[in-house]
Amino acid sequence: GGGSASGIRALIRGEIDICAASRPLEAQEIQQISQKFQSIGVSFRIAKDALSVYLNPRNPVRDLTTKQLKRIFSGEITNWKAIGGADHTIVVLIRPPNSGTYLYFKRHVLEEREYTKNAITIPTTVKIVETVAANPHSIGYGGIAYGKEVKLCRVNSIPPTSENIRYDLYPISRYLYLITVRKPLGVYRKFIDWIISSEGQNVIKQVGYIPLWK
Repeated sequence: GGGSASGIRALIRGEIDICAASRPLEAQEIQQISQKFQSIGVSFRIAKDALSVYLNPRNPVRDLTTKQLKRIFSGEITNWKAIGGADHTIVVLIRPPNSGTYLYFKRHVLEEREYTKNAITIPTTVKIVETVAANPHSIGYGGIAYGKEVKLCRVNSIPPTSENIRYDLYPISRYLYLITVRKPLGVYRKFIDWIISSEGQNVIKQVGYIPLWK
C-alpha cells in the first residue's frame, strides 16, 4: 500500500520490527538506523521480481526497448504511433515517490531523468493494473505478481519469464527484501528462515514472484 519508503520509515521510528521492501536501504536510512539503534540494519533477499511493464491486451505493441521506455516515461515520446501502435496519446501511469518501484524505475530505466509532467500518479500497483486493463492507451509498471489481467511487455525483446528474471536476462529484474534494524531473533528469525526455506520459496512461487532458486 504505502510503498517501501513508508515501511522503512515505520521501522526506523520503532513502530514495527520488520518490513518488506522492493529495494535495499538507502544511505540516509542506514545513517538514521545507526544513530537510533547503533546498527546499520539487516536486509534479507527473499525473492526475485521483474519490474514488469504493463500494457492493455488490445494494444498491438508487444516489445519496447529500455531506450523507448525512457523516452515514453520522460515525455519525449507521447503517441503510440511513434512505436508501432495506434495514433493516440500515451497515458503514462506511475507510482508515488515513496514507492521503491518508482525509485527503481527512475534510476534503472529513466537513468535519473524526471518523469513526464503528464504522468498520472496511481497509489498502488493493483490500481495501475486495473487502469491499464481498462484503458487500451495506457502504460504502467509494477511487480510481475500483479500483472495477470494485463499484457506484460517484452523489454529489449526479452519476456519476463521466471528463468529470464532469475538469471538477470530480463533487463529490469530486482530482488525483494525483508529488513530489520538488528540481527533478528526469536519469531522474526524463524519467519525469515521459513521464507528462504524450500517451503517458503514455494509460497513465493505460488503468489507469482520468482524463488531465489529452482
